[in-house]
Amino acid sequence: MAGACSAVVDCSVLAIACLVTYFLVTHLLSGLYFISRADDLLGGMWAVLATIFVLRDSFAKSVAAAVSRMSATFVSFVLCLVYLAFLPFHAWALAVLVGASALAVMLLGRPGDAVTAGITTAVIMVVAAISPQHAWQQPILRLADTVVGVAVGAMAAWAAMQARRFRPARSVPPPGPRSRSS
Repeated sequence: MAGACSAVVDCSVLAIACLVTYFLVTHLLSGLYFISRADDLLGGMWAVLATIFVLRDSFAKSVAAAVSRMSATFVSFVLCLVYLAFLPFHAWALAVLVGASALAVMLLGRPGDAVTAGITTAVIMVVAAISPQHAWQQPILRLADTVVGVAVGAMAAWAAMQARRFRPARSVPPPGPRSRSS
C-alpha cells in the first residue's frame, strides 16, 4: 500500500510540474517574443518533455538527467543554428546533423547523450522545414523551452525530496514471540 501511495505522490508531482512548465512556456514566455501560436504550443510540448525527462525518483538522478538533457540540447542547438543560419532544411542535412550531434556528444565523453542529441536535432530540423521563413530561430526557441522544462523538473525533484523528508516513518511492529513447529 505504501508503494502505491508513493507512486501517486510522485505522479502527482510530475503532473503538476508538467502543468507549470506548459503554462510558463505557452503563456509567460510567449509574451517575451513574438512567435506563432503553433510555435507556442510546440514550445510547451518540448518543455514538458524536458520536465518529464528530468524528473526522476531521486534528486541526484534528476540532476544527472538535467545535465544530460542540457548537454545534448546544447550540442544540437549549436550545430542546427550554424547550419540553419546559412542554409535551408534539406533531408540530407537532417541526416548529417543527427549523426554529427550524436558523434559530438560521444567525442565529448557523453555517449549516453547521443540518442537525446539526435532526437533534439531531428525535431529542430523538421520544425525548421515546417516554418522555413524563420528556420534559424528554431534552435534558439527549443533551447529556451528545454531550459524551462529542465529547471521546472529539477525544482520539482527538489520539492519532492523535501516532501519525502516530512513523511511519517512507517512503524515496524515489535517482534512477537516465536512459535516453534513440532
